[in-house]
Amino acid sequence: MTDRRVCIHGHFYQPPRDNPWLEAVELQDSAAPYHDWNARITAECYHPNATSRVLSESGRVAEIVNNYQKTSFNFGPTLLAWLADNAPETYEGILAADRDGAERFGGHGPAIAQAYNHLILPLATPQDRRTQVRWGIADFVHRFHRSPEGMWLPETAVDLDTLEALAEHQIDFTILAPHQALAVRPLDGSEDWADVSGARIDTTRPYRVELPSGRHIAVFFYDGETSTAVAFEGLLERGEHLAERLVAPPADDGPRLFHIATDGETYGHHHRRGDMALAFAERWLEERGLARLTVYGEFLAEVPPTHEVRIAEQTSWSCAHGVERWRSDCGCSGGHGQGWNQAWRGPLRGALDGLRDAVNARFEEAAAPLFTAPWEARDAYIDVILDRSPESLARFLAAQCQRELSDEERVAALELMEMQRHAQLMYTSCGWFFDDVSGLETQQILGYASRVCQLAERRLGVDVEADFVAALAEARSNIEEQQDGRRVYERHVRPMRLDLRRVAGHDVVHALFDEQAAFGVPAPHQSFCYAIEHDEHEVNRVGEAAAVLGRLSVRSLITTEEQRFVYAAVRFGHHNVAAAVADEDGAPELPALREAMMPLFARAAWPELVQVLIERFGSELLTLQALFRDEQRRVLAEVLAGAVTEAEQRLAETFRDRLPLMHFAEHLGMPQPRVFRAAAEIVLGGQLSAALSRPEPHPDEVAGLVESARELRVPLDGDSLAYVLGEVLRGAADALGEDGDDLAPVERLGGLVALVETLPFQVSTRVAQDRWFAARDQHYASALRSAEAGDAAAAAWLDAFDALGDALHCVVPPRGDAEP
Repeated sequence: MTDRRVCIHGHFYQPPRDNPWLEAVELQDSAAPYHDWNARITAECYHPNATSRVLSESGRVAEIVNNYQKTSFNFGPTLLAWLADNAPETYEGILAADRDGAERFGGHGPAIAQAYNHLILPLATPQDRRTQVRWGIADFVHRFHRSPEGMWLPETAVDLDTLEALAEHQIDFTILAPHQALAVRPLDGSEDWADVSGARIDTTRPYRVELPSGRHIAVFFYDGETSTAVAFEGLLERGEHLAERLVAPPADDGPRLFHIATDGETYGHHHRRGDMALAFAERWLEERGLARLTVYGEFLAEVPPTHEVRIAEQTSWSCAHGVERWRSDCGCSGGHGQGWNQAWRGPLRGALDGLRDAVNARFEEAAAPLFTAPWEARDAYIDVILDRSPESLARFLAAQCQRELSDEERVAALELMEMQRHAQLMYTSCGWFFDDVSGLETQQILGYASRVCQLAERRLGVDVEADFVAALAEARSNIEEQQDGRRVYERHVRPMRLDLRRVAGHDVVHALFDEQAAFGVPAPHQSFCYAIEHDEHEVNRVGEAAAVLGRLSVRSLITTEEQRFVYAAVRFGHHNVAAAVADEDGAPELPALREAMMPLFARAAWPELVQVLIERFGSELLTLQALFRDEQRRVLAEVLAGAVTEAEQRLAETFRDRLPLMHFAEHLGMPQPRVFRAAAEIVLGGQLSAALSRPEPHPDEVAGLVESARELRVPLDGDSLAYVLGEVLRGAADALGEDGDDLAPVERLGGLVALVETLPFQVSTRVAQDRWFAARDQHYASALRSAEAGDAAAAAWLDAFDALGDALHCVVPPRGDAEP
């Protein structure tokens, strides 16, 4: 019997999206109704693949499986860091898949590493390439608790220097596209090189690359046609079609590997329910004995290379022109029409290279008095990035510094390391991938560059920003309004820049809208990556108006820099505020400030109050814009709530008064006047959202609102409404397994699921299904034993639980099959 092996690799990655000064992803409107794109893609892809569905012949959920257990995969380190903090259930599923997969695949885990932040390695300096590999390995070991066997190269961009860097760090293999092979020959050298360019290489075997250093590394070339069909040609529409395509033709000379590689987001984000097609295909192959699922490490251990390969250097999987997409106008684009070009890519890289070189020229001199070996310290700094605890920082400083540092020296040392970290992040490949220099991905890497400029000015004593911005002016935008990279930087990036004073200003303005701050000194708290502590805080309020003054300290949790400030601020009403913050040295004395401000506040003398702030602080006053984006939105929503409610009440009155007329017009087939239709859409949509957001929505109320919308042909925002009810479902589902014999959570969730079936838009019951299966595994057998022993409560729970499973379209096993 032919020994067929199949390996499916997913490259799971998202560009880092965090604000460089806050170390957090801020609100992204384009991802609505989710907070940001990481959250949205997690819901559409990363979590579904950890909890994928296997359906019965009748289309019901028969089993929930973790796709990561049976596939080869890599996750971008920056994405894993986000998942660990924001989607821990998904994160733990990924780690568990590697542990469980290793048992399946002879000790070879499915996970492989990735160069740290998706920098194009052939275009990197030797130092940066080494750091990217070392950081990628360290991140992998930190999370998966083992050394990686393989490493994914960003965009599979490759040259011999890159493979040398992998081999130097004991990486056994990497994965390339078939067109990245030039020629092959047997390892014994008995034959001449055979030309395999043009993707003609046999992809079913591993190959060895002999490196100039005398080292070597194995390379797998994935099947290009099938990978393309999965990603772009609809092969995921049916799982059996994918499975049939994965069955390789037989070979007579030993085990062969049929393997594909695509972006992991293909399975769920790019192709809805792609995770289910993947789960079905894997099971179909195994159950029919058509192939044995494997991962690269296992196959390589069993079937070492018998042939040597020459690679096509400076090539990648996503650009027909090699690595030109990341440095020139190669013609590859995201699909914009005629007249657009990517000539901005070269000047962008040139500007970043100039910034990097200007910083590196002075880095070693500035770092030498602090670190024993500055570049080795940069490589080791990944340990601090992965663990920001004081203990981790102390270990790093003890290992890398020549002596014990003073507080000021410690801040300097950490700011130099952060400067280098952001100099790595500013080369993240996504900044060049799309069509214009004004794109969000390019703005993101320019943000990292801005942080480099800020830290270089502080610690190297040079202004590198002026030359950097001048170079950006050569990167011409395709959008007339955006002009060039310089304008993009000045308009969108530079305003993001923060220092400790701006952080203090955020906290002070926030206090004006915080009801808790009205009752004494705010407790010490953390705002993003800053620790804030108020020593004094005095507040006076009259209605919506408020005046605060006090003293606080702000400490960066990243660099440990700390600064103390004196502040004063006034809220005049609604969103109108004026705040002033000054370094404690030279700031006005609080008693004198109180004496000047409070009598003016008591008589609402707003112009005079503003003048006092200007005179006493001598600096630009802060407004609501000082708030960071998420908090700004929250405060604005609260400020607007009253006005919105008033407007909705008026619209509701209009809608109620004109409803008979609207029904009559609908009966006659007359189009509704636009103003009436708008009123109906706003009122009915708002009422339905409010009804669905209750812990236990009333079915009759919901049904009445849905019917009114149907009768008047009012469109409903199904995505937003589904998200609202989905959050209620999630809360009810989470309570399902808390107490195995409690009937109330089962009945509550059952009522919500019944409500979902009545709605004219789709609401995901995925989490409810997850929790139903988990509760079945945890509680069902013991409840069954109790019921058979005569426990009426257990019998009632079983009946309700089975009914819930049926409503969730899950396969409910016969009672006799539930025994452990």
